[in-house]
Amino acid sequence: MLARYRIILPVISLAVLLALTFYMQPRAMSYFGLNLLFNLAVPIALATIAQMMVIMVNDIDLSLGAFVSLVACVTATFLNDAPMVGVLILLALIAAYALMGAVIHVLDLPAIVVTLGMSFVWGGLALFLLPTPGGASPGWLRTLMTVKPPLMPMAVVAAILIAAVTHALVIRSRLGTLLRGVGGNARSIARAGWNLTVLKASAYALSGLFGVLAGMALVGLTTSADANIALRYTLLSIAGVILGGGEFIGGKVSPVGAVIGALTLTLAASFLSFLRLSPDWQIGAQGAILILVLTARLLFSRRGVAA
Repeated sequence: MLARYRIILPVISLAVLLALTFYMQPRAMSYFGLNLLFNLAVPIALATIAQMMVIMVNDIDLSLGAFVSLVACVTATFLNDAPMVGVLILLALIAAYALMGAVIHVLDLPAIVVTLGMSFVWGGLALFLLPTPGGASPGWLRTLMTVKPPLMPMAVVAAILIAAVTHALVIRSRLGTLLRGVGGNARSIARAGWNLTVLKASAYALSGLFGVLAGMALVGLTTSADANIALRYTLLSIAGVILGGGEFIGGKVSPVGAVIGALTLTLAASFLSFLRLSPDWQIGAQGAILILVLTARLLFSRRGVAA
């Protein structure tokens, strides 16, 4: 029963917000309108999945926004000008993420502190690459992110694919089951003979992979990069995971719910713009939407326990 509510509430919140948006802007109920509403949903969804991989093993990543910004800078410079060098740098960044996870586990360090420190490292490297906004998106990446499928906008199609792939990876695969087990009961996984250091590093490597994809997708949409282009993604990704039914402990996550949570946060920004709400108040309003959904989830959970 609780697992069902875990996915139903994110769906309801997205549906209600979409209905309110269509009511205020009927012209948004079209292919072009949906494309505008969810234009930046793909990089946010990928960043949310990246954060989910870390939350799944009971950690939290405060460096994700800076990491995605660094990837964007690498994509707009090296990947565009020297593709092979760019690919090697991106692979090295994924390896660095895996190493970070291994170090956190082996030395028993608090992930929140280590990732906060790494956010300054990623941010410094991004500023070194691009002191001022610039660079250019590789042509193939720009073409991929702006392709127009026949029935649904690219953002919606990509979100469905991301949800399907990550659901298969996290829920259906052996590796996903083990990683959720690390978050749920690490001692049992260790007693079964699995190496927790390798599993923790694998979770962070997957996080780094999706973080790289998020940065690349963002540059494909914006056509250039900035060292601070994705700093908000840290909080947005955490909010997306929780909004989608995930929890900070216990290995309880929902890949499909996380993608829906990312779509909801993307839509919320457009909806608040339609309300002509000042940008200074929009972040607070997004937080209020998150609190309302979490309150509803808590009420349903208590009712389920009482039943």
